Formats: sequence, structure tokens, C-alpha cells
Amino acid sequence: MLTYVIRRLFHTIMVIFVISLIVFFSIRLTGDPVSVMFSAGEPSKEAIEEVTKNLGLDKPLYIQYGLFLKGLLTLDFGESFRSGMPVTDLIVEKIGATLALALGGIVVAILIAFPVGILSAVKRGTSVDFFGRIFSLIGISFPNFWLGIMLILVFAVTLQWLPSSGFDGFSSLILPSITLGMILSGILARLVRSSMLEVLNQQYISTAKSKGISTWSVIIQHAFRNALLPTITFLGLQFGSLLGGTVIVEQVFSWPGVGRLIIDAINQRDYPVIQGGVIFLAIIMVVVNLLVDLSYSIIDPRIKTGKGSH
Repeated sequence: MLTYVIRRLFHTIMVIFVISLIVFFSIRLTGDPVSVMFSAGEPSKEAIEEVTKNLGLDKPLYIQYGLFLKGLLTLDFGESFRSGMPVTDLIVEKIGATLALALGGIVVAILIAFPVGILSAVKRGTSVDFFGRIFSLIGISFPNFWLGIMLILVFAVTLQWLPSSGFDGFSSLILPSITLGMILSGILARLVRSSMLEVLNQQYISTAKSKGISTWSVIIQHAFRNALLPTITFLGLQFGSLLGGTVIVEQVFSWPGVGRLIIDAINQRDYPVIQGGVIFLAIIMVVVNLLVDLSYSIIDPRIKTGKGSH
């Protein structure tokens, strides 16, 4: 087990290192941020050189990257070119709203997908199964920005039941959570249905039924519990994806999270904020995946020895 944990930790560190390389150098392909900062006027050459030096952009790229890596080890992403505030403070200020939105999306997806997936599996081949599969396809097919706009038009503008933007209490969390969770619910419902069908065909399920245990007791106590394993893994992996997906949803709902912070920073070519925001989200995704893998290996020891089917 210790060897497996060390190997996974090493993989995680390598992934973060590669991500840092990609983020750092790809951002610098977009142009000179100093020219954007002076876009409203015609600054002197001395002024441009002074700002470039103050921002550390006059140093060779490998030195800039080395400083970036050094800061990464202590979660010090430097200071914003625009506001002058520490990037870490900006992220910490916004991360609560982003995590709340991601968790809201997970809750919405679970509340919708589990009943749909279970009913589709239990009622396989019936009209219930048909509508369950149609729902899954619809959920997967809708772009979340379009769904978000539709929800705003119906529930915020027309009915005026819920706020259309901002982060002001539980009511403002509902529409963005539904937007974020709908696509995941479609994928998750398919996975739950598939896992349930696989478990329902096992011999021990037939044995439990032959003992006179009620159908729903067998489903809940035996089939559902065993079908949860791949579902939990999927949810853990998708939590990271949801964090990435919040970038678009936060923009649609003017949600004050890390995603919107990154979008604003991109528009202003604020390198430290872009790097810090993207790397921070990437670290959360990678760490969540690591925790899921480790918990999975504890639940099913065959995983760490490579003897499992997964």
C-alpha cells in the first residue's frame, strides 16, 4: 500500500509540474502585458522599461519560471499586475464561491441522476427506462451556457422567482447549480443505470430474491451499495471537472468565483492572476483525483496490485 501511495504521489507531482510548464509558457505566447497596461496612451520608452523591470519581465524566461516554481511550492503566486494585491489573497477571497457552486452542481446531479438511473435499470425495457435514457441524452447534449441563459430568462426575468446574478445567499445558488449539475446528471444517470444493470445480473441478487427479500430491499441494500463504487469514483473525478466548468457558468451568472477572476485577468493580461488561478484549480483537481484513487484502492485492494478489472 505504501508503495502505491508513493507512486501516486510522484505521479501527482509530475502532473502538477507539467501543468505549470504548459500554463507558464502558453500564457506568454499571448503577447506583452505591459503594452496592454499602456494601451490608453503613448508612454515613453523609459516608462515601459521601468514597468517591465518592476514586474520582473526583463529577466530571462527560465529565471521567471524558476521564480514561479519557487512560489508554487509555498502557494505564493506573486502579485497582481493590476491591483498589486497578492494573487493568493485574491484566490482565497473567491474560492469559497467557486467551491459552493461546484458542490451545488454535485448535489443537483445526485438528486436527479440517482433516481433516474436506478429506475431505468430496475424498469429496463419499459417506458420508464426509455424516458430515463432520453433524459440522459438531453442532459449531455445541452451546452451549459445556453441552459444558464434559458433559466435566467424563465425564472429570473419572466417569473422573477430567483436572482439572475451575483452571490447573495442560497437563492442565488439555485440557478447556477442547476446549470452546472444538469450535464453531469445526464452522464451520471447513464453510469448509475449501467452499474445497476451489471449488479442486478449477479448471482447473489437472484439468491437474495429467492430468500423472499422484497425487490426494493434487494435493490437498496445489495445492488445499490455495490453499484456505488464506480459512481463514487466518477463523482470524485467529475468534481475536478466541475471546478473547470464553473468558469463559463460564473461568467453567465456574474458569479464572483475564481473562474470569473481568471476571465477578468485574461482580458487584462494579468499573468500572475491567470497563472495562479489556473494552477490553483489544477492542483485541486489533481489532489481530488489522488484522493479518489487512494480511497478506491482501500475499498477494493485489487486496484493497487493491478489485479482488478478497473
